Amino acid sequence: MTQGEKKVDKKGQLKVLNLLDLVKDQRDYANFIVSEINDHALRIAVIDGEYHWHKHEDCDELFYVLEGELFIDLEGGETVSLKPGEMFTVPANKMHRTRSNERTVNLCFEKTSNNITGSSK
Repeated sequence: MTQGEKKVDKKGQLKVLNLLDLVKDQRDYANFIVSEINDHALRIAVIDGEYHWHKHEDCDELFYVLEGELFIDLEGGETVSLKPGEMFTVPANKMHRTRSNERTVNLCFEKTSNNITGSSK
């Protein structure tokens, strides 16, 4: 497991998970798969600060905010602000970075095979 990863049974859980309970004590950056659905994954992320600029060449990435405010900077100068209950999809091959000014918790829906660090080119 890499830094910020947690071990969660991902397939066929047959149990109820409370997403906010999974990260309630998490203060440092974390990003891990909560569940896998066919060839897609549901990830939960905790961020307080900036993530690096990157893109995913063959995978859209949907962000849904549970807590805090998430900013998604897009190449070309646009910034999207998401508050709890709001979602936004970054299309494949679009340079972006996420950041926050406070502890923020968000969900990501993407392919299970997606490299979350992306490509910086």
